[in-house]
Amino acid sequence: MTAPVSSPSLPTRCDVAVVGAGPAGSAAAWQLARRGLDVVLIDQHVFPRDKVCGDGLIPDAHAALRRMGVLDEVMAQAQRVSHVRCTGPRGGQVDVPGTLAVLPRLQLDHILVRAAERAGARLLMPARFEAPLLAADQGQRVQGLRLRIGESLHEISTRWLVLATGAVPQGLIAAGMCQRRTPSGVALRGYVKNPAMVGRITTLEIFWHKRLAGGYGWIFPAPGGLFNIGAGLTGSHEVERADGGFRMQDVNLRAMFDAFCAVYAPAGELVRGGQLQGELKGAPLRCSLGGALWSRPGLLVSGEAIGSTYAFTGEGIGKALETGLLAADAIATGTNDDTVRSRYEDALQALKPRFGLYEKAAHVNHRPWLTDLVIWRARQSAGIRRRMSGVLEETQNPGRLLSWRGITKLLLE
Repeated sequence: MTAPVSSPSLPTRCDVAVVGAGPAGSAAAWQLARRGLDVVLIDQHVFPRDKVCGDGLIPDAHAALRRMGVLDEVMAQAQRVSHVRCTGPRGGQVDVPGTLAVLPRLQLDHILVRAAERAGARLLMPARFEAPLLAADQGQRVQGLRLRIGESLHEISTRWLVLATGAVPQGLIAAGMCQRRTPSGVALRGYVKNPAMVGRITTLEIFWHKRLAGGYGWIFPAPGGLFNIGAGLTGSHEVERADGGFRMQDVNLRAMFDAFCAVYAPAGELVRGGQLQGELKGAPLRCSLGGALWSRPGLLVSGEAIGSTYAFTGEGIGKALETGLLAADAIATGTNDDTVRSRYEDALQALKPRFGLYEKAAHVNHRPWLTDLVIWRARQSAGIRRRMSGVLEETQNPGRLLSWRGITKLLLE
């Protein structure tokens, strides 16, 4: 193994090291730095960098961005949107109002990193997390981390380590926190420039169809005449391996994307008449606050690494921000390992039932014909549309609306 090296320009000690500068990591670093802690924010990329995502900002993201004081900066660059347009297999549509926007993660995450830096966090990029450093005399408590910077290794000692390494499990595995390597879902997205569609696609468009069973397709209007278009699967898609473990069900995302463009006319028109900006890119999803340990002495895990994405909608930015802020609050206010861990895990436990409701609602993605029923009734009832809007605003229970019992109630109202 290459021996660790140090350089006068590299930090060797801090109060908290945060690995991963996406929404969760940047939010945690921002909160910790503004509380007066010495924070190093680490990422394997130099920002700005691209991130595969639908880029939609729904009300929970707006609330977290407002708390961080960057909402105005985000909205100055974002494409504002007033509705989600839900389209069923038979072509029925309903528009659901909400506080919505679209901003590519290339720009959003850079805003968040700069906010953390302004608050006082020190940036260390590019640097790849290799492993935690453990204190043998303190019950294997995490007391630092080892990074790979170029061809060299570098160590930093810390009071706390926050892992916000996203859906790819390697960081969790290295830290001994991974319970499930298999992702909860997968998605493929691209950016298309098509001036002829500007002003024609103005809502967050979501489309269900039997050829997309298990997920959905989407088109989100982004700033500058771009459109984020993609398709993906959410929820559980595991199959058992011969050795008794599990692997992700084989999914041809490109075929799913092509099917979306074939069966949804606006998607086909957008792609045929537009220019793809860069490549179509795929990414895993981790959902429902599952698949990873949340904490161990000296270490908290946050964001999509612990499954901060909703299974039904695939939305994860807002909850990633929220879990990052919760991790920072726990560290800043806790007096020892036990209080920090209990405060953080109690806060996540309080969120867990909400994720469970979205998990139950995700059965609709596997039965696209149900969306026809919901859309048909919603077009007839302002009350149902208000409840659908309440799901976006998190004032309504998606499980009640989209459970079998809820759908039966919709038909009888």
